[in-house]
Amino acid sequence: MYVIVAGGGKVGFYLARALLNEGHEVLVVEQNKRKSASISEELGSVVMLGNADEARTLEEAGANRAHVVVAVTGDDEDNLVICQVAKHKFKVDRTIARINNPKNEAIFKLLGIDATVSSTNLILAQIEQELPSQALIHHLLLQNVGLELVEGVVSSNSPVVGKPLKDVKLPGNTKIILMMRGQDAIVPTGSTEIEALDSVMAVTKIELESELRQLLLD
Repeated sequence: MYVIVAGGGKVGFYLARALLNEGHEVLVVEQNKRKSASISEELGSVVMLGNADEARTLEEAGANRAHVVVAVTGDDEDNLVICQVAKHKFKVDRTIARINNPKNEAIFKLLGIDATVSSTNLILAQIEQELPSQALIHHLLLQNVGLELVEGVVSSNSPVVGKPLKDVKLPGNTKIILMMRGQDAIVPTGSTEIEALDSVMAVTKIELESELRQLLLD
């Protein structure tokens, strides 16, 4: 697989090294001469000096045969432009962008970027895992259909405690698909009663997450 990595900072360098170690063909595009030279010394002739947000540079990098273009510069706007040029001009199958401001994620998705990576969101997810009784843990985001898979621990104060699932009015079309009670995994039915401290996994609409959290956790 041929991967173009736009941006030769720490993220780009370590990503390129990992991909090379897995046997992939990689080219790092970096506009800073010092960084470019440093990457060349460490990884060999897998770096190209240039601005990856320019179509001519991506053409010289062989974007027309690239399987993936990953934009990991420190600028969200540059990453967006790089991915859009790769996707629309060179028909790259998959584009992945680093985003520094999580608020930009929706814009990137709207404009056709296949995947985004936000270090802020990754750190937040780790924090949420340390606070399972106060927040829903995100396991999977199905952005194209507006759904997400989340998990949370039912609060002892929740109005659903002691009720069978069929009597619980979940927001929208939310479905509880799995419950963990101690070491026991339960695939719930309508008659399954919810107990305090049950860990529940649910599929819900993104916009209904806050309502679900209030129902189960607050």
